[in-house]
Amino acid sequence: MKKIRELAKSFIMEEDAVGVVEIILILVVLIGLVIIFKEQLTSLVKNILAKITKQSNSI
Repeated sequence: MKKIRELAKSFIMEEDAVGVVEIILILVVLIGLVIIFKEQLTSLVKNILAKITKQSNSI
């Protein structure tokens, strides 16, 4: 019975480590995409803010 409990604990601990690795990999991919598409994202945000400013001045 003790062996089963130890195996269950080790399995649970192993799954937590996999979750952390998955989160780190997702963050790395997202950061990579932001770096790759930085210019497009900044121009998109600037255009959106310009439209918001223009429309708010007309009100």
